[in-house]
Amino acid sequence: MPSEAVARSGVLVIACGALAREIVALRRANDWTTIDVTCLPPELHNRPERIPGAVQSAIRRYRDHYQSLFVAYGDCGTGGRLDAVLRAEGVERLPGAHCYESFATPAVFAQLSEAEPGTFYLTDFLLQHFERLVHRGLGLDRYPQLIAEYFRHYQRLVYLAQTESTEAQQRARSIADSLGLSYHYHFTGYGTLGSALAALQPRRAAVITWRH
Repeated sequence: MPSEAVARSGVLVIACGALAREIVALRRANDWTTIDVTCLPPELHNRPERIPGAVQSAIRRYRDHYQSLFVAYGDCGTGGRLDAVLRAEGVERLPGAHCYESFATPAVFAQLSEAEPGTFYLTDFLLQHFERLVHRGLGLDRYPQLIAEYFRHYQRLVYLAQTESTEAQQRARSIADSLGLSYHYHFTGYGTLGSALAALQPRRAAVITWRH
């Protein structure tokens, strides 16, 4: 006989830390009270081979506490390994290769990529944390000669901005100059991230599972 009833309701978004601010802002602006958010470290983007395992661990940790789960990652350099994990776990994710595509929208991102395949992309998050995640994270502060090696195939920097700020644009242009890249600005807002999260809202009915 069942000994314990556990009520599950709502949606948990397991998100890349680089999307945390935008997801929380969308949640508050739209009063999405059925959505909770937990974030994995953004530093995982420097080691994408670790993303599938980290996401799978989070899924298994939280699965019994929510009606459904959603993963706010693109493929993010995992070469399909994240999708293999999500198929096995029965969990959906953001469409697209990475958050740049989600912010810019697939059509616009395709145009940007076709115009210049050698493009380094910034978002608001990456701009704000560039020093920690890129400059120090890749060791450029200790070995500045690595800039030429890491960015040898890049021709331009595109700042995909979620918010409009003259100061942020100036910082982005300065980063482009420091990397020896031309600079391009494109305001995206939240792109398709908002619509992907909005689609989670109908999932509201409570589910009862039984533990023995």
